[in-house]
Amino acid sequence: MSMSDTFTERLIRCRRELHTHPELSNQEFATTEKITAWLREADIRIVPLNLATGVVAEIGLQKSPIIALRADIDALPIQELSGVPFSSRHAGVMHACGHDVHTSVMLGAALLLKAREADLPGTVRIFFQPAEENFNGACHLIAAGALDNVSAVFGMHNAPELPLGTFATRPGAFYAHIDRFQITVTGKGAHAAKPEQGIDTIVTASQIVNALQTLPSRNFSSLESLVVSVTRIQGGNTWNVLPQTVELEGTVRTHNLKVREKIPETLTRVIDGVASAMGAEATLNWYPGPPAVVNTPFWAEFSQHVATGVGYQVQEAELQMGGEDFSLYLQQVPGTFVSIGSASEFGLHHPRFNPNEQAIAPAAAYFAKLADEALGALVQQQAAAQVASVD
Repeated sequence: MSMSDTFTERLIRCRRELHTHPELSNQEFATTEKITAWLREADIRIVPLNLATGVVAEIGLQKSPIIALRADIDALPIQELSGVPFSSRHAGVMHACGHDVHTSVMLGAALLLKAREADLPGTVRIFFQPAEENFNGACHLIAAGALDNVSAVFGMHNAPELPLGTFATRPGAFYAHIDRFQITVTGKGAHAAKPEQGIDTIVTASQIVNALQTLPSRNFSSLESLVVSVTRIQGGNTWNVLPQTVELEGTVRTHNLKVREKIPETLTRVIDGVASAMGAEATLNWYPGPPAVVNTPFWAEFSQHVATGVGYQVQEAELQMGGEDFSLYLQQVPGTFVSIGSASEFGLHHPRFNPNEQAIAPAAAYFAKLADEALGALVQQQAAAQVASVD
């Protein structure tokens, strides 16, 4: 996987430029301009789509087949504490998930593919997608037509827990369904010295939090991958008054669609029961997020084979409880999502997250080769299908 220092340094410079100037979801205007300029400098054609942010490029002289590579470009509302000399100059905004790395990887793949464009047996469409962090960027691209006529789609996420040079994916379910809930507990406010005159929403909310922990262990099979986390509690505004209302917020993660479908009803039953026992009321607002990432087995195995061929240490990925709107592409066309080791001491969404930049150029070379070989495989499949139809 040796790469020229010039190419490696070029991609690292791009990554650092993006890292220094991060932008939040659906606000990636300067990021879009930078990426577009880099693509045009390389004479890579831009697909004219109606996008507020983000850009889609194409490489290849053959109109079909078409495969897609996807990078995400948005950052997070986190104050950077990494201490690197190219730290974010935007207060409270940081590329703490490595989307700057992903963008640089796919930019590198685009440059490598452009260098041999005439030899490609089809077209590679590259998505530089906005708004992954709030799970609506893939919707924007799909609605704009980015996925039209695409036969397979591939994406990546850096994995800080994996060593440099490590590659992981799995067939079938990979990342989880992502859903959010809000629970409003309503009681009766009272003086803290006379709780018997009110209905204590703090105590009720606390009981609900405890009860929610029984969902995975007592309402569903312990063999299921299911996580219920309460992440925010808000109620009251002074020290000596029982508040009228308390609000809880959290998330549910699972890989099983049938389990996911049962959660709102089960959650409602639990909170209603607890609230009723305490004399209070509880209401649930349920916000479905992106579905689980489900890799196509053929393309998962294909991507592993290509990774082995370029020198990655390939392993079977563990199920992830995180979420990815890449799943929306996979609901439309076959493909696979992969993990590439970035060897960071601090994990994703941490203010000190600092991925190893030496992962970028090899990953770019990998995705260029994957794209080329995937096009070749599709051409062979189409030829075989034509022969079978004649027979």
